Amino acid sequence: MTASELDRLPVFDRRRAGVLLHPTSLLDESAAGGALGAPARAFIDWLADAGFSVWQLLPLGPPGPHGSPYWVRSDHAGDPRLIGAPEADQALGDAAAQSPAALLEFRARAAAWLDDYALFVALAEAESNRPWWEWPPALRDRDAAALRDARATHAARIDQVVLEQFRFEREWRALREYAHARGVRLFGDLPIYLSPDSVDVWVHRREFQLDATGRPVAVAGVPPDYFSELGQLWGNPLYDWPQMQQTGFAFWRARVRQQLERFDLLRIDHFRGLAAYWAVPLPAADARGGAWKEAPGGALLEALRQDFPELPLVAEDLGVITPDVVRLRTGFGLAGMRVLQFGFDGNAANLHLPHHYSRDSVAYTGTHDNDTSLGWYASLDAGTLARVDDYLRIGRSGRFGNGEVPDALVRAVLGSVADLAVVPVQDLLGLDSSARLNTPGTVGNNWTWRLPKGALTTDLAGEFRRLNGIFDRLSG
Repeated sequence: MTASELDRLPVFDRRRAGVLLHPTSLLDESAAGGALGAPARAFIDWLADAGFSVWQLLPLGPPGPHGSPYWVRSDHAGDPRLIGAPEADQALGDAAAQSPAALLEFRARAAAWLDDYALFVALAEAESNRPWWEWPPALRDRDAAALRDARATHAARIDQVVLEQFRFEREWRALREYAHARGVRLFGDLPIYLSPDSVDVWVHRREFQLDATGRPVAVAGVPPDYFSELGQLWGNPLYDWPQMQQTGFAFWRARVRQQLERFDLLRIDHFRGLAAYWAVPLPAADARGGAWKEAPGGALLEALRQDFPELPLVAEDLGVITPDVVRLRTGFGLAGMRVLQFGFDGNAANLHLPHHYSRDSVAYTGTHDNDTSLGWYASLDAGTLARVDDYLRIGRSGRFGNGEVPDALVRAVLGSVADLAVVPVQDLLGLDSSARLNTPGTVGNNWTWRLPKGALTTDLAGEFRRLNGIFDRLSG
């Protein structure tokens, strides 16, 4: 058994409660240092004091120009913005771990992705951040001599990037150990797709549906749904699934292995795409012209089970969910998701209403793609508002005045039968739409929200420890 397997802690061994907060929300642009040191440790302390034993995060990779953690430049690298100042490394323990030997050991251990990533960053900067398919053909097509010359030319920048990733791993490992010592499990997120302008697509072109120049011939998205009447045109290149099957899904297995070295539990974003995916041929103005294509999700999960027999995965099974998606999830014993905000369409059989939850589900008030519960409630039409009020008895009970709305939703998911209930930190604080993290289908002011200083108080921790105790979710 590897060290990472020994480090992972079970999440579904009892009723638990968690909080959703991406670490970029802990960044303080006015101060030096990142988020993985003192800010993250303080948050873990608050979680433990409040009786929460799970911290759910979004993908940790270095984001593209719009800041989305679902559109990263590397599936394996960490976001350098999260790293503390160099002197903060002294707080990580054994000084020997900062030695040149430790750096060399890391470089050897991460060689499968690290050198290519560092070179990709250096080349992108040298090419004025043009996408890699617009680079000179020899670099675009990874000519061996051209890459050798580029490594020599950009050696100094490559070494800087390697050092950044070494420090990210050091800080993350220290944070994970700290979380485990406080009884907090880490719940990560793996995007199903990758950014077209990423090192992963540049290096592994055969694994994707690309033309001879590296441009996608079709892209991912979803048909019209709750979030958009035009559907969502994500723009990610689609996998060449037959090619992946020929290699035993080595690309995906490496992705999952890397993330499970960081997390105790991993959510597969857009899980339904492993049963069938929405393929939109290019060019396209929106996602309505797409079609469903079958994917070999069963074979992929069977391959992953060879590496991880316990399959510590959660299926993000939201959106258009068909019986084949349900069979795929339940056939491999994976937990699914239930989002309370999606429950009030007037259908008493809606699976997002708490009376239909099951133990093998993760219950949410809302996700990172939803408005805050207070903002959502303020936007409801009269009919939906009446259904919410009646179901949650809003206006008939509650103790927190203007906080009654998020309080009612939080209590509903904490009190549900789901073994794991997760609440966005914005709902714990009763914040309005100004605290929304992301609005799908837009590239405006997303991913910029920051946790207000001093918001997570001792009194608030005491209140949620009491609630987690009432609903049998106290951390052990």
